[in-house]
Amino acid sequence: MPAETPAAAESVFPQLEALLPHVQKPIQYVGGELNSTVKPWESCDVRWALMYPDAYEVGLPNQGVMILYEVLNEQEGVLAERTYSVWPDLEALMREHGVPQFTVDSHRPVKAFDVLGLSFSTELGYTNMLTALDLAGIPLEAKDRGLDDPIVLAGGHAAFNPEPIADFIDAAVIGDGEQAVLDMTKIIREWKAEGRPGGREEVLLRLAKTGGVYIPRFYDVEYLPDGRISRVVPNRSGVPWRVSKHTVMDLDEWPYPKQPLVPLAETVHERMSVEIFRGCTRGCRFCQAGMITRPVRERSITGIGDMVEKGLKATGFEEVGLLSLSSADHSEIGDIAKGLADRYEEDKIGLSLPSTRVDAFNVDLANELTRNGRRSGLTFAPEGGSERMRKVINKMVSEEDLIRTVATAYGNGWRQVKLYFMCGLPTETDEDVLQIADMATRVIQKGREVSGSNDIRCTVSIGGFVPKPHTPFQWAPQLSAEETDERLAKLRDKIRGDKKYGRSIGFRYHDGKPGIVEGLLSRGDRRIGAVIRAVYEDGGRFDGWREHFSYDRWMNCAEKALAPYGVDVDWYTTRERTYEEVLPWDHLDSGLDKDWLWEDWQDALDETEVEDCRWTPCFDCGVCPAMDTQIQIGPTGKKLLPLTVKNAAPTPAAQGHSH
Repeated sequence: MPAETPAAAESVFPQLEALLPHVQKPIQYVGGELNSTVKPWESCDVRWALMYPDAYEVGLPNQGVMILYEVLNEQEGVLAERTYSVWPDLEALMREHGVPQFTVDSHRPVKAFDVLGLSFSTELGYTNMLTALDLAGIPLEAKDRGLDDPIVLAGGHAAFNPEPIADFIDAAVIGDGEQAVLDMTKIIREWKAEGRPGGREEVLLRLAKTGGVYIPRFYDVEYLPDGRISRVVPNRSGVPWRVSKHTVMDLDEWPYPKQPLVPLAETVHERMSVEIFRGCTRGCRFCQAGMITRPVRERSITGIGDMVEKGLKATGFEEVGLLSLSSADHSEIGDIAKGLADRYEEDKIGLSLPSTRVDAFNVDLANELTRNGRRSGLTFAPEGGSERMRKVINKMVSEEDLIRTVATAYGNGWRQVKLYFMCGLPTETDEDVLQIADMATRVIQKGREVSGSNDIRCTVSIGGFVPKPHTPFQWAPQLSAEETDERLAKLRDKIRGDKKYGRSIGFRYHDGKPGIVEGLLSRGDRRIGAVIRAVYEDGGRFDGWREHFSYDRWMNCAEKALAPYGVDVDWYTTRERTYEEVLPWDHLDSGLDKDWLWEDWQDALDETEVEDCRWTPCFDCGVCPAMDTQIQIGPTGKKLLPLTVKNAAPTPAAQGHSH
């Protein structure tokens, strides 16, 4: 292996330290968190820098990055370090003093690593990626990089359509990352051990030939005169026409993170999280996460118990979040919640389910979740304001379900319920959205009745609908920002005008503008790269943060950058697609059959609901046969061990439950 210059990997902390007194929250840049790992540079031959392209407080708790960090660091001869986006105040100082983008673990320059892996859970992190590349001294465009530049790799949900960032990344991986990063590590290690033959091109080709790593430079996109794509073709032999997603089948074999990171600075989630299952087959038509993570794979009840036990020991957190796309849908959720509440009664460890379906929530679950902790607010997501809308989006929750559920909550001592809806869904009218106000009124009415108190609240929170790739709504037109704002203004006036209940109803909504930018990036093709770059060069950073986001900047840059192609923002956002159109992500295989998605889109327009295939016969979405997977659910018939309360003598009550 050719000797690498050790100087390139020296810590930049001495230069950085001098800048920290001049920035906000310097603690986010110093590293040394509980459970972080620093391995000797020389003893490793493959080195990963993992980035969540947002601020430390958002990036550190990210499960995906935390899992890959641990999976890689457990390997002999492999190291992984983390890097996050720096705030504009530090960015300016780093540029002034020549300090490059660094990792928080040992403050080495990101450019010295073999791979820079970015996890995108939203498209609004793209400008932050360009900032990091530029600060690292890595050429922004993949075609300009040399042998010693890291391989820039995109993963996460947004990577299911990486085309808008195709110019800037060397590779993308879709699906679960655990096995994928180990496979990539092996290929990179062999190539380096052979003396890096064929240079950068060769290692990318080896990755592409596995069929599970997408290398944009090996594909050419051809366009029709009207701006649509005519086809996407491989331009090298041995490169697959379609790239497959990765699916980890037995979650119990991947009990990560075992040693969750404990942040030094305050972050968005101060709790230990355990992912209790992956995937969702409820089939909500707007939900990309549910579609691209199929099939459902549950972690066993005993596997969950072990992870919670080890994680609490390793961190000292006092709350456990049970994560998944719809946590109350785990086939053994009742036993899991009861078992954990029993086990940690003495320690006052609280439990939370960050996502709870209206029809899966019941009083027993409610009681277990609050037995040891505080009653934080409950959030439910009916998504559509009217029964008709809920049929269109396949969110099979009736208004009666919702009222029954909130009655349970208010009747059991909760005082605050949050309801989440979307605005701008396909076929939606003003009337559909105004019905949200009627629903909130009924919730307050019922709450006052069952609790005997007027001191209860319901917050209505509204997000704009953005059509996403690999969903039945990938063909749908998006509502313009102006129409979204008009519709929400009518709803606000209706809620405020309600003399009897309006005061108890909180109303939170985002204006329609960020949704249009997200829509441009989510369904964009390679031509959007020029827009992203122009926004970055104009100072665009932290687009997911309201105070940093500039709609005008995006629109001005898009107008200039897209003019040569004869397409505009509306063409990408508010235009409906047809069945014949080649979509920018069609060559990336999420396992879903395109005809099945189209049929589901037609069902949406006919207001036809489809059942959850976990409990009914298969609907041929295509995932299980295409990916050689199957749905994995319990019940396992096991209970959480130990059955007795920790550190306590068994009481008659506890013995009564031990069968």
